[in-house]
Amino acid sequence: MIVVTGRMFRSTRPYLTQAGLDDPVVCYQGAVVADPVSGTWLRHVPIPRVDALDAIDAIARAGFHVNCYVDDELYVAETTPEAIAYAGYQHLDINEVGDLREWLTADPTKLVAVGDPRALDELEAVLKPRYRGRLFVSKSLPHFLEFAHPDVSKGSGLQFAADRLGFTAAQTVAAGDGENDRELLDWAGYGVAVANAHDDILARADLVVPSVDEEGIAQLLEAFVDSLR
Repeated sequence: MIVVTGRMFRSTRPYLTQAGLDDPVVCYQGAVVADPVSGTWLRHVPIPRVDALDAIDAIARAGFHVNCYVDDELYVAETTPEAIAYAGYQHLDINEVGDLREWLTADPTKLVAVGDPRALDELEAVLKPRYRGRLFVSKSLPHFLEFAHPDVSKGSGLQFAADRLGFTAAQTVAAGDGENDRELLDWAGYGVAVANAHDDILARADLVVPSVDEEGIAQLLEAFVDSLR
């Protein structure tokens, strides 16, 4: 089983260890594929710094908090309530650096705008066409709008893992619920959505399982394991 997530590697790795999973993990919306045992990054496709700086300006001008990710660390201009809530949700340390534009000298792995879901929908509608071909832009959760390299998606990250491990899209069942799972379900030979998934994901799915609250994916995995007995 391959875990494909928008989360940072450092926040995902403990769960993989607990579950005993040692196959490569796809993180940061596909920008990173890492070995969860050694910690080695097998793939890293960061945002070019010039595009990251432009996006930071656009997000900040719109009045949203910005998370910036470099070397698997979370950096912010200041420790806002949004930063505290995000770090608490992900169990992360916060690195406060002041002006992100002055501080940022490397190509960041991704950026995240944090804020009100409806306001972020409006920001997405403006910035997605503006950065077409320059940045991947997608919601992960309703209050997170994520920015990555234009070649990055969960689908491209899983393609890398598939090439490394020797399986194909036709052999793959992928499950998701959020907007950032579009490319993942499009890549896989068979797509699964939970009942409370985003409308775009439900439309792409070959199978809809019970909601997250009903542990629909766990039910799916249990049914698969039972079928092998």
